Formats: sequence, structure tokens, C-alpha cells
Amino acid sequence: QVQLIESGGGSVQAGGSRRLSCAASGRGFSVYTVGWFRQAPGKEREFVAAISWDGGRTDYADPVKGRFTASRDNAKNTVYLQMNSLKPDDTAVYYCAARRSSLLGPGPYDYWGQGTQVTVSS
Repeated sequence: QVQLIESGGGSVQAGGSRRLSCAASGRGFSVYTVGWFRQAPGKEREFVAAISWDGGRTDYADPVKGRFTASRDNAKNTVYLQMNSLKPDDTAVYYCAARRSSLLGPGPYDYWGQGTQVTVSS
């Protein structure tokens, strides 16, 4: 069993940056693939990024490529999402998720955090 807690959300102006963290508790997190997702008001949840268990591989959705970077520190059981050049369209609740699979991409994932709100103003 893995528990995930996101943090780092908040309000930022367009063009700014924000770093989200996903802290995990429970055994075996270091072997889990971790994904980031977001859900804007009135829209379905969408895949944002994923990172392999060792951080050696990443995958990004087209809207965030070149602006967002996923990384992880397995010694701290934490995964990060660095978000740069933020746009109002990036406004959403951001979730991290984990699964025991080497596959990246949108899912399915077994464990989910509660989400953290990111609001980008123009």
C-alpha cells in the first residue's frame, strides 16, 4: 500500500513557475512509476507527465512538453513536477499517482493523492 500527498500548489501569474511535490509513504515506492494528472473545472482528468522508477525515463503530454519537468528523489520518497512558463490553461487540480509497472503514460494507476490546486492568472 502506498499513500501519496501532493503539495506546492497555489496561485501564480502567467509566465511564472511552480514546483509540485508528491511525497509517498509505504513500502516499495522506489520501484513505482509515478504519473502526474490534472483536472480543470468542467473538464475530464488528463495525463500530464510520468516518470520511471529510477527517473531515467519520462513522458509528457503535448501541452506541457518543454515547460514541465518530472523528477524524483527516491531517498526522500518524493517525486516533483517543475512547471515553468505557466499559462492560464494550466489552471487545475494536480494529482500524482503511482503504479507497479515499468510503463509510462496515462494509466491505469493504482494509488492516487488528494490533489493540489494550481491557479494561473493572466
